[in-house]
Amino acid sequence: MKNPPSVSSTGLFALVLLLASIFSPALAGNLLLRYDRDARFFEESLVIGNGRMGAAVYGSAHADRLSLNDITLWTGEPVADSATDYSGCLQRVRTLLDADDYERAEEANMMLQGPYSENYQPLGNLYIHYGSPDNDATAIERTLNIGNAIASTRAAGCKREYFASSPDSVIVIRVSNTGKNASGDIVIQYDTPLPHSTVAADNMLITDGYAAFHSFPVYYHAVPDSLKHQYDPTRGIHFRTIVAVKPHKGRVVAKQGKLLVKGGSKATIYVVNETSFNGFDRDPVASGKDYKALASRRIAKVMKKHFEQLRNDHIADYQRLFNRVSLNLGSTAPEIKALPTDVQLRLYTEQHQSNPELEALYFQFGRYLLIACSRTEGVPANLQGLWNESMLPPWSCNYTTNINMEENYWLAESTNLSELHTPLLSFISRLAVNGAATARSLYGIERGWCLGHNSDIWARTSPVGLQKGGPLWASWNMGGAWVASHIFEHYAFTLDKDFLAEYYPCLKGAAEFCIDWLVEKEGFLMTSPGTSPENQFVLRPGVNIATSYGTTSDLAMIRQCLIDASCAAKALNRDSDFIAEVSNVLARLAPYKTGSKGSLQEWWRDWDESDKFHRHQSHLYGLYPGNHINVDSMPDLARACHRTLELRGPESTGWSTGWRVNLYARLKDNAMAYSTFRRLLKYISPDGYRGDDAVRGGGTYPNLLDAHSPFQIDGNFGGSAGVAEMLLQSTPHSITLLPALPKEWASGSVSGLCARGGFTLDFAWQSGRVTSVTISSVRGGSTSLFFNGSSVQVHLQPNQSLSL
Repeated sequence: MKNPPSVSSTGLFALVLLLASIFSPALAGNLLLRYDRDARFFEESLVIGNGRMGAAVYGSAHADRLSLNDITLWTGEPVADSATDYSGCLQRVRTLLDADDYERAEEANMMLQGPYSENYQPLGNLYIHYGSPDNDATAIERTLNIGNAIASTRAAGCKREYFASSPDSVIVIRVSNTGKNASGDIVIQYDTPLPHSTVAADNMLITDGYAAFHSFPVYYHAVPDSLKHQYDPTRGIHFRTIVAVKPHKGRVVAKQGKLLVKGGSKATIYVVNETSFNGFDRDPVASGKDYKALASRRIAKVMKKHFEQLRNDHIADYQRLFNRVSLNLGSTAPEIKALPTDVQLRLYTEQHQSNPELEALYFQFGRYLLIACSRTEGVPANLQGLWNESMLPPWSCNYTTNINMEENYWLAESTNLSELHTPLLSFISRLAVNGAATARSLYGIERGWCLGHNSDIWARTSPVGLQKGGPLWASWNMGGAWVASHIFEHYAFTLDKDFLAEYYPCLKGAAEFCIDWLVEKEGFLMTSPGTSPENQFVLRPGVNIATSYGTTSDLAMIRQCLIDASCAAKALNRDSDFIAEVSNVLARLAPYKTGSKGSLQEWWRDWDESDKFHRHQSHLYGLYPGNHINVDSMPDLARACHRTLELRGPESTGWSTGWRVNLYARLKDNAMAYSTFRRLLKYISPDGYRGDDAVRGGGTYPNLLDAHSPFQIDGNFGGSAGVAEMLLQSTPHSITLLPALPKEWASGSVSGLCARGGFTLDFAWQSGRVTSVTISSVRGGSTSLFFNGSSVQVHLQPNQSLSL
């Protein structure tokens, strides 16, 4: 198998004619992913999900494989109280830093580490075979319509349709076979890499299994991979998967662990799953859900519904969310639009083609993914959303809190999917419980809570590493300050005071930890120790160090957390003493510094970074996703931020590139925001593809999933957020339209974008100028609306709209 061909302009017309017979014009549009080849690799599969269950759909002419996941299926058990005595560890690090003994401080900082996070696990694979292969049947069409969240495969007269229903919590496959092999059996088989037993009876396959009660990450080399999972059938998360089939004609035979549909050309297949996970602090066996009964009841319920009703309910539920936002960035040339999505992506990269419909599709695909993977309370989207095929996935497929977990939710508010923010927000309340214990046991801090670099479904909060992890990544503890900002961000967009009152203790607790974590040095309050996520400074030639004090990113996150907590207290009209305390701390907090290269200093000293092209730019947090570096009122800081990005260079990982789109948009640099967005859409070959023409690095895979590489979903979400940020920016008191509009999107329209202050906007533009705008508000309010070089004061009553 080869990559999609690198197509020259002279050969383009011939390819269009070749594909015209495969792709129907009725399927045209910017909400369709479409392919003319089998999916051989995960990065070519089509992903579906209902917010809890998901599947990567591999389609071929005569067989299907659905790689299945359940977002609650992890290794591990509730976090146990630490038996390690950390007393004296923090003071030793601080004493060494006071003496500027950075090398020994680096070693001492490793003592403030606990266990690793657990691993997110694959559920299993569903295999469906349709008759015997017909070697003459080579044409295939695979599609994913993100307008209705339905995938399909058509080949050799056999059509399959796949969707993951949230209302009925089921994955459905509809098979209609009218080809030469229609009289052959449909064979259904299920397997899982986890310990399990399967019973085939009547028209069902029932699988019961369990995950390990503990596991180590793939990068922990002190334990061989074969021993990284520890199993006990009386411990860990258990699950039941039921696969059922309903033939439209013919009969079902259970044989040798398989289901055979005999004498029928049509069938509907249902997949349900339940796990025993019942909360971050509950034993999944002793206090787990009755997963067997729940799964059995669910399959009985869905099989009583007609297929059309399941499909209609699924579409209505999905479109209630998805249809809130529409985006038109212009039209793509018909000869380009007729090509498969992966070919379009490759041409977009190699020939720098104009393809505004592909760009709009990418934006909407990010929204599709969030709907598909973020609908389970207390269990947010992980590094791969919810799609993972590996027992030892990259970085445990966990919650990496120094950017990735948060980036997953940057689009939630601005792109009108606010309720999908809830899984992360509710997870924060779990983190606050465990984080308070971590603050006390590791650091001796009695107020508030903190969060380390990695977490998991059990809401782990201590820095990981088992006292051997590199401090550049393992010893960071500012996750609480970062993630708590999502609480006030949700309030800023919704003005939901009931929500703010409920979550205010979590936000305040994160701020209180930050206050008590600070020390006074050189006349300022700053952190000690601190690290700049995953980067190091050059102490002297050949010696790179992560541990220091007064790290810029630490101070940026603390500053934003304190500002947010104070604003929340004022909005709720409470805690005047706390507001005064925050004001005092902010006045004494160490300031930003500009270094000798004109960039924002990453550390308190003007050290060189060990990797000048580093993927993290955490010291720019105050610009984005924070909001306390204002481009208009702080031009010197803005220039230093811009210089930092220039020095980092254009090449980076997928998620980092997504972040940079937003940073450039905040800086109102439309040219760089757009060129960085195009860089995010760079075609990247599937990881398993070994051809000479393979393309590696950060960008976008053929199925439009983000390439770190490997696959991480955060880049998709960061990219979609970046498109919204180019089109609209807001504060609680103002809204700016087209603040970083690329010249390539000179004319277009968007409806349904949300702004802080509780507003929703629809607007259109021509030649870079707004031609119409409608602003509405559910709660009512006032704002200053800026567009076309002027401003309008807007005052709305609840449920009022205004067109300008």
